[in-house]
Amino acid sequence: MMINRKTYSELCQHATFEDRFHYLQLHGTVGYDTFGFDRYLNQDFYQSREWRQFRDRIIVRDAGCDLACKDHEITDWVIRNGKPIRPRIIIHHLNPLTKEDVLQHSDALLDPENVICVSDRTHKAIHYGDDAILKPAFAERRPGDTCPWRK
Repeated sequence: MMINRKTYSELCQHATFEDRFHYLQLHGTVGYDTFGFDRYLNQDFYQSREWRQFRDRIIVRDAGCDLACKDHEITDWVIRNGKPIRPRIIIHHLNPLTKEDVLQHSDALLDPENVICVSDRTHKAIHYGDDAILKPAFAERRPGDTCPWRK
């Protein structure tokens, strides 16, 4: 069986954000764990110094932009104790990792061709949703809509 591995270089050949999203979309289901009870394995890895340094290099490479699209800066801020800390940038593996990848410390873990920066919303849409998740809900503006006590 031939596995179609996705790469960062191939992804970047897609010009638009939407095309890149569709290239990566997994059509997964909510509640499906890739690691199950062994989830602690990948969580331990994501806390390692090696991962954090790699993560920082990827954020610089992608300029902190969603799907590395220069016109999609990630602005989802983490709030701690009521204060904004920094944008929440997720490093997404283009080809999902397995328990064996983590246990054997495979090349897939730290391969720059296997990762990209994404926002939390994009990450959820890649795994579980469709592009409807990505479109912000805009409400039509009306006179007085900036005053919460006026309807």
